[in-house]
Amino acid sequence: MSEVRSYQNSLQRSWDSLTREDRPNVFTMNGREWDLLDQVFDPTHTASTAVAMALLGLSGSPSWPWAGSLLEIGCGTGAIAVSAALSGCERVIASDINPHAVRNAALNAARHGVADRVRAVHSDLFAGLPADERVDTVYWHSNFVLAPPDYRYRSVHERAYVDPGYTAHRRYLAQAPDRLAPGGRALLHFSSRGDLTALRRIARETGRELRLLRSVTVPDAGDMVEHMLWEVAGDRTADGTGRLAAEQPCAL
Repeated sequence: MSEVRSYQNSLQRSWDSLTREDRPNVFTMNGREWDLLDQVFDPTHTASTAVAMALLGLSGSPSWPWAGSLLEIGCGTGAIAVSAALSGCERVIASDINPHAVRNAALNAARHGVADRVRAVHSDLFAGLPADERVDTVYWHSNFVLAPPDYRYRSVHERAYVDPGYTAHRRYLAQAPDRLAPGGRALLHFSSRGDLTALRRIARETGRELRLLRSVTVPDAGDMVEHMLWEVAGDRTADGTGRLAAEQPCAL
């Protein structure tokens, strides 16, 4: 396994993020200040959240580029969910399996005056949401590093970094399109730290199509990492490429 895809290295980054002496309580991103609670993924320790903002069109002074309502899986501090609300998204659900992250997202929604539009929910993917709830956009910045199937998390914080056996990815690919309102889109942020071959195999096995919408390669924690925004659709394409004619690379 290459060093960039090493799950041990990702677990070490998780530990380093929690224990670094300069870990902030408040950080700045996209021109705004954000609260960061203990045990919550630190967006200043990696480029991935800033890249996610760019991939989603939330950098600079944006207007919400995706239709209607948003469900963000794995919201962390809530920076993306709150930014979506600030850019015009009228209904946002910020969901995370980490209860500290749920509190953090609610805190940042209040900090930026959008608590009336951002609902923070404790949920393992879709398990904590009403069965009939539908949204226009589902987005997950996934824990894309593949860990062995028998790996057991030592902290809730590690869940933001690795996915043992890609069990969470399998559930997301299978379930996300079913949570959409008519015409909605299910999005997945993945990277070259993950195993794209395994992801494509799971997509085939779950009857889903992966369509690459945007990608960008950036230095990230000492490595050059490609970050990709995929759309998860209901069926696989006949040619198997999954690439749409309208796709464009993302410029940071």
